[in-house]
Amino acid sequence: MEDYDIVVLGGGSGSQVATAAAEKGLEAAVLEPGPLGGACITRGCVPSKGLIHRADVITEIRRADRLGIDADVTDVAYGEITDAIHETVFEKAGNQRESLEANDRITLYDAAGRFVDERTVELVDPESEDGGADADGRRIRGEDVIVAVGSRPTEPPIDGLVDLEYLTSDDALYLEERPDRLVIVGGGYIGAELGYFFGALGTEVSIVGRSDQLVPREDDDVSAVVTDSLERYCDLYTGFEATAVSSRNGGVSVTVEPTENRDNGDTTEELEADGLLVAAGRRPNADTLDLEETGLETADDGSVPVDETLETDVDGIWALGDVTGQFPFKHIADYEAEIVSANVLDDQQRAVEYTGVPHAIFTSPQVASMGHTESELAAADREYDAATVPYGTAPMGMVLEADDGFVKVLAAPDGEILGCHIVGPQASTLIHEVAVAVQRGDGTVADIAETVHVHPALNEVVLAAFDEVASRPYSTTPDWRDVSGL
Repeated sequence: MEDYDIVVLGGGSGSQVATAAAEKGLEAAVLEPGPLGGACITRGCVPSKGLIHRADVITEIRRADRLGIDADVTDVAYGEITDAIHETVFEKAGNQRESLEANDRITLYDAAGRFVDERTVELVDPESEDGGADADGRRIRGEDVIVAVGSRPTEPPIDGLVDLEYLTSDDALYLEERPDRLVIVGGGYIGAELGYFFGALGTEVSIVGRSDQLVPREDDDVSAVVTDSLERYCDLYTGFEATAVSSRNGGVSVTVEPTENRDNGDTTEELEADGLLVAAGRRPNADTLDLEETGLETADDGSVPVDETLETDVDGIWALGDVTGQFPFKHIADYEAEIVSANVLDDQQRAVEYTGVPHAIFTSPQVASMGHTESELAAADREYDAATVPYGTAPMGMVLEADDGFVKVLAAPDGEILGCHIVGPQASTLIHEVAVAVQRGDGTVADIAETVHVHPALNEVVLAAFDEVASRPYSTTPDWRDVSGL
């Protein structure tokens, strides 16, 4: 049996811990039966954003007449688009594999792992077509074991689903042909992003979501804009749930019924399409590890419980990324890998701090958020001030004609930033000055309201929102704010 200082289960963000260990002269092993980089690189955020970028380009061309430009989309080489993205992301995954294999202190096993005891892992067949060449039953041992096996799409309890061939977010990204009609079950950010992409490229898309608005975990004002904007690309069945599916006429039939809290006279609908995409969330892969052999129990949602240092209840077993059930974002997993590396390799006892961590949704318009929503603060009976400023407040916002864009700031009476929500062009970039203020500064509205911003730039709408919540009169600010002459 091979002994290692560090054993990492999963070749995504967790492999960064192995690399850090190797840099300190330690011996590390990484178990990954598929492509390196985790779900984000090959079947998640990276390829999906490559697709969405194409949708953004098409959307801009189709609205070019608003800017006095005569342009039109005459053809979309769909297969060439997905082939190019597939080649790019799998090249990146291949480069990561080569990097690990070239490190003399890292052993990369093409296999999945199952616990035999608290420190021993057996190399097993992952039941995947992607790999598993080293799944020969060998056992390896680590002084510390890092669980970073990610998550997989959830299969909701829909009658007939197990007998139907359907798409998930894992395989909807590389279709050779664009479906003419598609039903998407799931109104969260995955369903919204893919609905926007397929809809923008010409597919007749129907999105079925249980909540009355799409992306219901966002601030209510954000959810409302996303829902309204997606109606330009898709037929929305919000407040509905898919109860049954079946094959019909070479395609699929989906029965959708109003949820119990929807009392507006809606009745059962039958949706027919060429295909079905199920985007009803993801579940941690902890159930694939035989954790019971370590004495570790998973939470009710199947995630691996960890403390503030990301160590589990079993000494020497750590977990990070989607498998912990905290935040399903690659940037969080990378941050957690940094924390685990510090604690395992240097015994720093660093605690995770998620305050100020932003996230984004790449629909049209873009969405970016951090901190609390207004409904969360209201439910907690917490005192707060709020300000919502439209993009048109800033000159660049007017130039871009971001009619439905806004910045919303939530702050405590003492000026502490409690939340910020941005809808509009470049939202995923604009949110970062707020994140930096919260994570690295005092985290007050003054940190942003008293910072000199470039003119003209979209960040001025962020400044304007923080100005307002800070109760700084608009009339005392520079003349550029009078944009009536533009």
